[in-house]
Amino acid sequence: MWALVESGSVTQIYTRPKAITVGEVNYPANIFMLWSASELEAIGIYEVVIDNTNLKSNEYYINTNQSFDFADGVVTASYGTATAKPMDDVLWQEGDEDMPEGTSAGDVKQVGIRQGYKDNINAQAGGTLQSTDWMVVRAAEGGTAVPSDIATWRAAVRTKSNDMCTAIDNAADVDALATLYEYVNTGTEESPVMERPLGEFPILGE
Repeated sequence: MWALVESGSVTQIYTRPKAITVGEVNYPANIFMLWSASELEAIGIYEVVIDNTNLKSNEYYINTNQSFDFADGVVTASYGTATAKPMDDVLWQEGDEDMPEGTSAGDVKQVGIRQGYKDNINAQAGGTLQSTDWMVVRAAEGGTAVPSDIATWRAAVRTKSNDMCTAIDNAADVDALATLYEYVNTGTEESPVMERPLGEFPILGE
């Protein structure tokens, strides 16, 4: 990424090489690849330095657009302060000036991310149990009883699903939620064991 600096200010951003006009002079696209940094800077073209200090995961935060600044001969692209996504649904309130037509107070303005994570956990549990669902159906219709080891495992999956959802419910904010999914080495450097606070579903036969 490059920037055109004119009179000490960034006036144009180029995300890829392209033919450009600086002042009254036309330049072909290949100058971005063939010219040295000093040659480009001589006509006001600077390679942009990316500052990701404030950039956070899009899964949990809403990032700002990049802003571009020229100082001390360097163009820097940086982000403003990211906004955490709401954990729970944000509702429209009576008197909200930007409430869309046809919307009422109490309707969902912005969906919270907590429920989505719980829905995913429940979907994963359902998918995990699916391979033995037929045994439950068979038993319910008067056939062979579900083997005890299968029944125990299925119960453990449901319990783990509930525990995971409880942990998500107990997360105070997006940072706490993210921590639940972060794998850390609970073993040693020689024998690493990667685990996450949220845990995993039990595996049949283990």
